[in-house]
Amino acid sequence: MLQHRYFRTCLGIIAFLLILYLGSKVMFLFRPLGAIINLLLVPMMLSGFMYYLLRPLVSFLEKKSLNRMFSILLIYLVFAGLFVLFWILVWPTLQEQIQNFIDSTPYLVQGIQEQFNQLRSKPLFSRIFQGESDISARFSGYLNDAISWVTDSMSNFISIVSSIVIVIATLPILLYYMLKDGHKLTPILMGLVPKKYRKEGQEILKEIDSALSSFIVTRVLLNVVLGVMLYIGFLIIGIPYALMLAVISVPLNFIPYVGSLLAAIPVLIVGFIESPSMALWALVIIIIAQQIQDNLLSPIIYGKSLDVHPLTTVVLVLIGGDFYGIIGVLIALPVYMIAKIIFLHIYEIIVAERVEDPPPDPVEPL
Repeated sequence: MLQHRYFRTCLGIIAFLLILYLGSKVMFLFRPLGAIINLLLVPMMLSGFMYYLLRPLVSFLEKKSLNRMFSILLIYLVFAGLFVLFWILVWPTLQEQIQNFIDSTPYLVQGIQEQFNQLRSKPLFSRIFQGESDISARFSGYLNDAISWVTDSMSNFISIVSSIVIVIATLPILLYYMLKDGHKLTPILMGLVPKKYRKEGQEILKEIDSALSSFIVTRVLLNVVLGVMLYIGFLIIGIPYALMLAVISVPLNFIPYVGSLLAAIPVLIVGFIESPSMALWALVIIIIAQQIQDNLLSPIIYGKSLDVHPLTTVVLVLIGGDFYGIIGVLIALPVYMIAKIIFLHIYEIIVAERVEDPPPDPVEPL
């Protein structure tokens, strides 16, 4: 019976489920490890993100006969200078817009209500809103609930500040050693792989490294350019809080497909409070900027460059958000990309071994 493939498969599944069941009974042993992972996940993620952005620059400086350690320190010095310029030139305007927006928050619902009432007074829109007299009240209620949720979330300010302090304290150190000793990681990982599969293991690591580097660098450059285009467009149409809205749009657009929609919502709300025509012009600016990004600056976008179907991408974003919030949303696609590369290579190895080692001929009974 044990020689039959069906029974061996069943026993393997039973053993796997038994291991999971026993592991769930001793989950308390893994809680300290989980706490450490939660504490270091954001600094590690940001360090890896910055590593792929700065590694080409470090390699370029190293080729110019500059010591690797001094190359990293020089880059840190340049970033410190850029931060000072940002603090002097950009931050005052951004801070003023944020403060004005916070001060005007209590009047947002009132402004939306007034705009809906003005639209309903026009003959064209009165027909649309006929029978839906409470649509503005319901929308204002939803917006009011959202504003209340944001206000209530400020009660977690201490924990947020502590997390930011941890990131600021650990990010430069982690990033420094990643840039300095990142090339040593491949030999260490290859030491854990059996000699028979080390060639395939090196190919997997090389493909993962190339895919992550292309993914991160491309998205950063495109989203920064998108933010600049949005800011220029917002200045042209004269929408309030132009810099703040453009800055908010940049990180949100890192979320595939869904991010562009989330980034458009605050822009349209602010534009609609100013006037419905302002909201329409803001929508035109967003569409034009997105089209330039997707069709001119990036002919190979997320789904095409990673060979991921758009529906799969949306499902991954939803699953990542459900498991780990905003961090899960941001890392869902890179994690899927890594898992896909590993799975395809392992599948090729298994198929190749089956072709090379066909099963022996069955022995006929005497």
